[in-house]
Amino acid sequence: MGALEGRVAIITGAGRGLGREHALLFAQEGAKVVVNDLGGDQQGGGADLTPAQQTVEDIKARGGEAVVNGDNVAEWDGAKRLVDQAVETFGDLHVLVNNAGILRDRVVVNMTEDEWDVVVNVHLKGHFAMAHHAGGYWREQTKAGREVNAAIVNTTSTSGLFSNPGQANYNAAKSGIATLSQVFAKELVRYGVRSNAIAPVARTRLTMSTPGVSDAMAPPEDPSVFDAFDPANVSPMVAYLSTADCPFTGETFIVFGGMVQRVQTWVLAENVEKNDRWTVDELAAQSGQLASALAIEPGFMGFPSIK
Repeated sequence: MGALEGRVAIITGAGRGLGREHALLFAQEGAKVVVNDLGGDQQGGGADLTPAQQTVEDIKARGGEAVVNGDNVAEWDGAKRLVDQAVETFGDLHVLVNNAGILRDRVVVNMTEDEWDVVVNVHLKGHFAMAHHAGGYWREQTKAGREVNAAIVNTTSTSGLFSNPGQANYNAAKSGIATLSQVFAKELVRYGVRSNAIAPVARTRLTMSTPGVSDAMAPPEDPSVFDAFDPANVSPMVAYLSTADCPFTGETFIVFGGMVQRVQTWVLAENVEKNDRWTVDELAAQSGQLASALAIEPGFMGFPSIK
């Protein structure tokens, strides 16, 4: 009996990369899966259901249960249709994995309004719209006296957590997702819902398009060597967070190869204090007490490089 036996899951962006690996593992662990993918390119253009259909066919070939959905998660009605399809097809909904995303990388002074809007829309609004409609379903189930044991797994990024130059739109959206995930945890707990986020480090269409990354993420030439960047490495943690007995909520985890690391949220640091209003000159004189002793520079895939 699989760890997700009897659970119904929606996985967005499941036609390729991380989402596809999540869907395959979920089905292997006994979940019934709604495979959502608009089928656009990595910049959000076009639409093609072929990748999602292939994922579903592969799941069925292995004895699992899955259906295709091609709705745009960033469209309000599309997100609702996706939730409705899960319930109408499989009779319930227990898990929402928000994974869909795109890139439109550009430095701040060159980024267009459209490049900002479309990335924030797909990532941040897409996560919110899906959680809104799924949360509404779970609220109604609770009001009807049914016991709910549900999970949301959101996808943030090391770039969003630690900032990566050249991706202001993506970074801002992913940082927002990490905070939004905590809001979901606090608001939806009354309806039996847990919410966590993962920051995956893996070889995908999005990461491989980042300059300087493709060589570092290339598969090892020796097949006996562990491929740390294989996206399938991330899926077991997503599946675990989706199990009925998982205790975690409100957490964010970096998942890379064989490593899972919890990320501590914003914490208080140095302070200065007086029993009166500060003057500008006084603050200038005390500024050394507030300055961090660490010089943080951009690192690989958004990880901080501390010198």
